[in-house]
Amino acid sequence: MNMTTISLNDPAQWTEQSKSQLLNTNIWKRFLALADGQSKNRTLWFVVSLIVQGVLFLPVPAVVIYYYNAPVMLLAITLTLFFANIIAGMTSAGIRTLLSILVLSVLIHVIMLAVFII
Repeated sequence: MNMTTISLNDPAQWTEQSKSQLLNTNIWKRFLALADGQSKNRTLWFVVSLIVQGVLFLPVPAVVIYYYNAPVMLLAITLTLFFANIIAGMTSAGIRTLLSILVLSVLIHVIMLAVFII
């Protein structure tokens, strides 16, 4: 019986296809691959997105407007993102749409906080 072992000191052998895939992979393609892999968990992501936006992001305009004299337009932006998430989740939009709205909402609110607090 011949048992072949793998030597840990051998360098990895990369094929030309794997090199080109590594070079052509960008953040958007990785995000789409992640979203496609989560398609069976669409309802869970909808609930998580509602909780995150409802608990963390809906109070942001109130705090920023009251303490930092931000324009009231921030409230309209936050509510638009919140209701877009509700509509996307309840109309059986795809997982890519649902996660894209969540990521967009996170980015917009982080930028909003950074602009008015810092």
